[in-house]
Amino acid sequence: MAMHVTSAGRLCQLVGRTVTTLTARHRRGVSLPARRCYISSTTGNNLQFKLDERTAHSSLDLFKKDTGVIYRILGLNPSHVQDNPERFRDWAVVFGNEKISSGRHYWEVTVKKSQEFRVGVAEALMSRDDCVGTNSSSWVFGYAQRKWFAMTSNKIVPVTLVGKPERLGILVDYEAGLLGLVDIEKPRFIHTIRVQFKTPICPAFGLWDGEMLTHSGMEEPEGL
Repeated sequence: MAMHVTSAGRLCQLVGRTVTTLTARHRRGVSLPARRCYISSTTGNNLQFKLDERTAHSSLDLFKKDTGVIYRILGLNPSHVQDNPERFRDWAVVFGNEKISSGRHYWEVTVKKSQEFRVGVAEALMSRDDCVGTNSSSWVFGYAQRKWFAMTSNKIVPVTLVGKPERLGILVDYEAGLLGLVDIEKPRFIHTIRVQFKTPICPAFGLWDGEMLTHSGMEEPEGL
C-alpha cells in the first residue's frame, strides 16, 4: 500500500510519550552545519552499515560492535558524552554511519521488548533538533500503542495488518523514490512511502524502550 500523506491531528494520541513527553524536555539541540558530515557514502547496493555513536542520544547504548542499540531509561548524563553537532540531544534517535546517494538497498531490524520505535531513513544533514518523522527530511515506519504507522513531516498514515513481528525489513530505492516496510516471511511490501530524495540519506532509528539489532549487507529478497 502506498502512502498518501494527509494531515493527522491524532499524532500525539498515536505516538504517545514519543511526542508528549519528549517535547516537554528542554530543547537545546545543536543544528548540524552543512560542512560537518562524518558519515561515509555508498552508491552501490547491499549497504553495509553500523550505528553511528556520534549521532546517538545519551539514552541509547550501542552494543554488538555498534550494530545494536538498547534504550536505557535513565541514560547517560549528557555531559558525559562527547558534545558534537551530529548528536541528538532531545530525541532518542541514532543514525547509521553510511550515506545513500543512489541504488537500491535492503536491511533488516530485529526488535526486542519494545513497544515504541521508529525505523526508516533521513537526510544525513537533518536537523538534530527534530525527531525522525516530524519533518520533511525523514521518512519512517513506527510502532506505538500497539499500532503501526508511516510518518513524515509530522503527518501519519495508519499501517494495518502488520501485527508485531520480531524482525522486519526495510528497502530503499533512491532513484525510484521508494521506502518500503517488508514482511520478511512472505516476502512482500506491507507499506510503501513515495518520496523524491534530493540529498544523501542514511538509515535512521528511534527507540523509546527495549532494543534493536540491525542486519545490513543483505541481498534483497526475491519477489519485491
